[in-house]
Amino acid sequence: MRKLLQHILSPVFLAAFGLILIVFHPFQWIAWNLFGDMAHRRVVYLMNYSLSRILYILGHRVRFYNNPSIPDGRPLIIVANHNSLHDIPTMYWYMRKYHPVFVSKLSLAKGLPSVSYNLRKSGAALIDRGDRRQALKEIMRLGTLINDRNFSAVIFPEGTRKGKELKAFKPGGVAALLKKAPGALIVPVAIKGTMDINLHKKYPLNIFRRLEWHVLDGIESSGRHVDDLMHEAREAIKNCLESE
Repeated sequence: MRKLLQHILSPVFLAAFGLILIVFHPFQWIAWNLFGDMAHRRVVYLMNYSLSRILYILGHRVRFYNNPSIPDGRPLIIVANHNSLHDIPTMYWYMRKYHPVFVSKLSLAKGLPSVSYNLRKSGAALIDRGDRRQALKEIMRLGTLINDRNFSAVIFPEGTRKGKELKAFKPGGVAALLKKAPGALIVPVAIKGTMDINLHKKYPLNIFRRLEWHVLDGIESSGRHVDDLMHEAREAIKNCLESE
């Protein structure tokens, strides 16, 4: 019965996902070209709200645990584990007051309706993982942006995980951000369950899972080595992932 439901619900979800990306693409273009940056951001937030809500088509239980101690009005570096593309829309929507801007692969800046346009216009750091100089330059540009506008940079320092075990956090990206935003608060976010959506790699999608996002306590970065910051952030995320 479960397998049958997966084959029934998966195409409905995928159709809704694709339709949202196609519909919001022209709205992003109109907002950016006629009304400017903030109008474009509002459209993107609404798009991510829609993408987060269609998870209910698959019967998932979505829980986002925000943290009232995280301040707004100062630059943040949001550090999260990364399981799948489904990590992003829910986090984008619930953390919108912090104006999240992502570190992303350069290859995603072309060819994807809505997603590519937003990455190009939002100020995202579009990095070529094979070109260290280009990547550091892009990330430092993002660091300047969050420092000047009190935005937040979202980075996945372990990359996209392929297995269940949390990988080591690479410090280079966060170090580059801190060079331009030395007073930024490090905010760990632990993401649970999204890896299970693509249990069968591509198709069908899994159903009836509990998906959780936990915004953990902030870590002050001033006067501390980036390796220590990444160790503390990783341990906080690891402890959350291992808790019931």
